[in-house]
Amino acid sequence: MIRRMPDPSAQKVYVQVTAVFYPDGRLLPVSFVWEDGQSYGIDRVLGTIRAASLKAGGTGIRYTCMVRGRGIHLYFEEDRWFMERRE
Repeated sequence: MIRRMPDPSAQKVYVQVTAVFYPDGRLLPVSFVWEDGQSYGIDRVLGTIRAASLKAGGTGIRYTCMVRGRGIHLYFEEDRWFMERRE
């Protein structure tokens, strides 16, 4: 199996996330605050999977989300949320 190395120009950006725990155990993010202080609502969560960030490194639960018509990945790693940023 070939492993991809993290992109050295990508970095983790830890973000503030508002999320909801549902009675059935699901955890779904509803909004996040980017590093510049701008808040973004998550229009829809398209899927969740345990995965590694192939760009910035790290592993956790990857949430594929729609935000303002654009697909993004948001990761829940142990007890923190992060996104990927390219330098």
